Amino acid sequence: MAMTCRLLCRSKKLYAGQTFLQQHHAIPLRLFAKEAGPPSMPPLKGDEMLKGIFYEVKNKFDTALGILRKEKITIDPDDPAAVSHYANVMKTVREKAGLFSESQRVKYTIEQRTQEIPDARTYLLTLQEIRAKSGLTDDLGVEPVMIEALEKVEKEIKKPLLRSDKKNMALLLAEFDKINKKLGIWKENLAKYEEEVELKIAKEQLTELKKDALEAMETQLKREEFKDEEMVDVKSLDIRNFI
Repeated sequence: MAMTCRLLCRSKKLYAGQTFLQQHHAIPLRLFAKEAGPPSMPPLKGDEMLKGIFYEVKNKFDTALGILRKEKITIDPDDPAAVSHYANVMKTVREKAGLFSESQRVKYTIEQRTQEIPDARTYLLTLQEIRAKSGLTDDLGVEPVMIEALEKVEKEIKKPLLRSDKKNMALLLAEFDKINKKLGIWKENLAKYEEEVELKIAKEQLTELKKDALEAMETQLKREEFKDEEMVDVKSLDIRNFI
């Protein structure tokens, strides 16, 4: 149907953007255009750097699209099997294209934002900020308890706790271990926790994609040329045909 074709053209842009391009800065192609000048003029180092960035992003993009063209994505966030399949496809995309997973991205952000922070309190507060900006929720209420543990240690040592203070940082980490045990969080289950986060993210992305698809169809149905069309089932849409 005509409406379906137009809808999926929009879905193509939405899907590719959500799953790939959000993780890269868009670089205008005009930045890579050669300036008019004598043919013997050697290329600038800056030009070579930009070309390198362009080709790297292009290769990642082509790799991602190549995978997405082969996989049938069912837009059904209420179907655990569809969510799991979508999460696995996106994991393959990330691995083949060399992209960060959500947990890897957050870890990288933490490393970059906190490497110069000297004290434990500012470090923990920065973690809270990163968590909030990443759209993650503290469902278990860990953050307030961690601050309480820090205050306990600082009261005991009678000074602000510095991250370079290995002896007293060990006291804080011991308190954190107690908290984790009470909450049933174990280091050996970190891979399982990461998988659960990725499934949650996959469900949220499919939910957003379904919402946008329905809104696009409803908008199209209001147009005169589509007055005889019927609303299609979002689950029947195959994005591969329009990538």
